[in-house]
Amino acid sequence: MDGPHSVRSLDGVRVLDLTRLLPGAYATLLLADLGADVIKIEDPRGGDGMRELPTRGHTDYFALLNRNKRSVTLDLRSPEATTVLDPLLARSDVIVDSFRPSTARRLRVDAETLRARHPHLVCASITGFGSNGPYVERAAHDINYQALAGTLTPPQLPGPLVADIGSATQTAVGILAALVQRQRTGAGSIVEVSIHEAALAWTMFPSTPNLANACYNLYETADGQWLALGALEAKFWAGFCERIGRPDLASLQHTRGDERARVFGEVCDIIRGRTRDEWLARFAGADVCLTPVNSLGEALSDPHVEARGVVARAGGTTYITPPHAAVRPAPALGADTDAVLEEAGIGGATRARLRANKVV
Repeated sequence: MDGPHSVRSLDGVRVLDLTRLLPGAYATLLLADLGADVIKIEDPRGGDGMRELPTRGHTDYFALLNRNKRSVTLDLRSPEATTVLDPLLARSDVIVDSFRPSTARRLRVDAETLRARHPHLVCASITGFGSNGPYVERAAHDINYQALAGTLTPPQLPGPLVADIGSATQTAVGILAALVQRQRTGAGSIVEVSIHEAALAWTMFPSTPNLANACYNLYETADGQWLALGALEAKFWAGFCERIGRPDLASLQHTRGDERARVFGEVCDIIRGRTRDEWLARFAGADVCLTPVNSLGEALSDPHVEARGVVARAGGTTYITPPHAAVRPAPALGADTDAVLEEAGIGGATRARLRANKVV
């Protein structure tokens, strides 16, 4: 990616973000990283629930996922909300919501309603189960979508929230495609993404357990640290076997049954004979897909990561960014309300009345 002072692909594109929690936050972060002006519309009574989301480790996920955005408070349930939203929409290119379909219609932020007044808009909706079907109004979160998609292996809890992340990525791609289409036709369009279907998409891909073998596994070292081996190709496995002093194992890369277990067990015993750093020194310069299993702290201080400039620190928060990107910390609730409404032609007296009526 170009440096922080270069023109970015979405410079000049404005996105209104009505979403809450992870899928919408990550989708619009991807757009912000491409240069879009993302304005987060939040309930004045507390804003996005992610602001107060309790997590183990006390990581502030709101801060991580909402950098480089602006925050405007607006009570969408108020009869006066349209008098604020319409001027904002007239100056925007994209609107993203994550409401259930019936809620979007009740708040009059569904695509059909909005595009009747603003045909230039790209209207993106992230829903749990799409716009039709027996589950359309069902409440669910990532663990539920993964459960329904058949990607869980109880009692083990899932790792990353792949349904949420997948739907966010699909939404960003859909919005980009819709903006390209608008360049050709002059008209906006609708982007609909189902988190459940994003979870189902993961079933197309192999998982690590599907690939697990002596050549593709985790190995514990003498000091209780771990190494990851990804030697799927024969040349990498052969090189690995040479370095551990067992070239005879090269021909047994994909053996099955008891022989497969024997090969894995023998490699485990060998790797446990040295510390992690000793093995890394022994494999220095070897092209075999062997890496240390880093802690988060080690990952963030990795010399390659530092050279790439993809970690930024500001205000006590560590961010993962595109290379050398500038970081503007996540906004306080409603921090940009006056500035954004002023840009939209909503004057100070009107803002004062709206604030007194708890609309903004």
